[in-house]
Amino acid sequence: MKFTLWILLFATFCGSLTAAEKPHFLIIFTDDQGYGDLSAYGKTDIVTPNMDRIGKEGMLFTQMRANCTVCTPSRAALLTGKYADRVGAPGVIRTDPDSSWGYLDPSVPTLADELKKVGYHTALVGKWHLGLESPNIPNDRGFDFFHGFLGDMMNDYYHCKRGGIQFLRKNKEVVEPTKHATDMFTDWANAYLKERSQKPDEPFFLYLAYNAPHFPVQPPQEWVEKVRKREPEMSKARARSVAFVEHLDAAIGRVLGALDTYGLANNTVVVFTSDNGGSLRHHQNNDPWRGGKQDHYDGGLKVPFAMRWPGGIKAGTTSDYQGLGFDIFPTFLEIAGAHVDEDLDGVSLMPVLKGEAMNGSRELYFVRREGGAKAGKAYQAIIADGWKLMQNDPFSPLELYHIKEDPQETNNLVSTEKEKLKQLSDRLRYHIQRGGSTPWQKPSP
Repeated sequence: MKFTLWILLFATFCGSLTAAEKPHFLIIFTDDQGYGDLSAYGKTDIVTPNMDRIGKEGMLFTQMRANCTVCTPSRAALLTGKYADRVGAPGVIRTDPDSSWGYLDPSVPTLADELKKVGYHTALVGKWHLGLESPNIPNDRGFDFFHGFLGDMMNDYYHCKRGGIQFLRKNKEVVEPTKHATDMFTDWANAYLKERSQKPDEPFFLYLAYNAPHFPVQPPQEWVEKVRKREPEMSKARARSVAFVEHLDAAIGRVLGALDTYGLANNTVVVFTSDNGGSLRHHQNNDPWRGGKQDHYDGGLKVPFAMRWPGGIKAGTTSDYQGLGFDIFPTFLEIAGAHVDEDLDGVSLMPVLKGEAMNGSRELYFVRREGGAKAGKAYQAIIADGWKLMQNDPFSPLELYHIKEDPQETNNLVSTEKEKLKQLSDRLRYHIQRGGSTPWQKPSP
């Protein structure tokens, strides 16, 4: 009771804090990391002590979902607090215009924009994937500092190119890689943390977005050998995937160590999560959920999620609240004492962090638009009151699951639960109409 009262008072007080007293923010965002590829959730063939540490020293969420089953829409939602199709990013932004299915609305403020208004220095280290040119590069979208990768994926983690083009940047300058991208991003993040520790009167927001463990699955060989020695019966393909995540985990441990070394840990809110579920064809693990990346089954949507805030979140707590990645947006704004726009789709997690129940129920909406075999069509899903209505690609029939009773989505009730089908179809139509009012292609000159 004393803890709950204290944190309530602290949250109320945040609005009157000076810039020097505001907490720092760090988002650690991994790419294609499955729910089953975090040992905190019980998977026995993988060891992730540093990712686990964030939950052990704070709160581990067991039922959070990404905003989309692929990269760009989840990132757009995270940084705007709105559903991706409402901000022009329902699909993956790529280097080839003919296969690019989004254009982030330049008029929509980002989390970096909003935190700058209340005194924060803002930085992105790592993967951007929301645009390749102005006005949609990080320095145009609220980030004071950018050291990372503009594109969608790397063809090689050592050369860091995509389609033969180098998309590594320091602000707007092209830079060349010096080592494995995971290690390089970690070095860059730690350099930023060291710099900010020398400016104690200015709070910071660091968005650290790793490319790993997105394919190509390319861990350093010494990490593969370590896993093979520990798990000799594991398949070679799975061992490489596990080694890739464990190498990433060690890098995250270095970042947490830097927070400790530079005296920042006690005043930094750290969130760790992923943009979508793991890729099954690349031997990633989403257990116990059905499906994986690109699916609207929960294996493609449920992701690791942990949050640490010394003094603000009681260590060792867990939550089964079912929210979405973009709930980070209003949560950070509330903690920082910033204005929270009523037009946001994200919901602040502050009641959960204080050990309280969230007010009312909410529905969760998902959309993806894609080219190739999907022909530029979109497919959607909606969750409400323990039910999910979904389409798993643009050409498949609707499926209906009572996920409160059937969390593994094994019993499709679309032919028997006609009233529920109608209810959720009506709600889904509302979201499709709402998102359809925002263009997702770059305006013509």
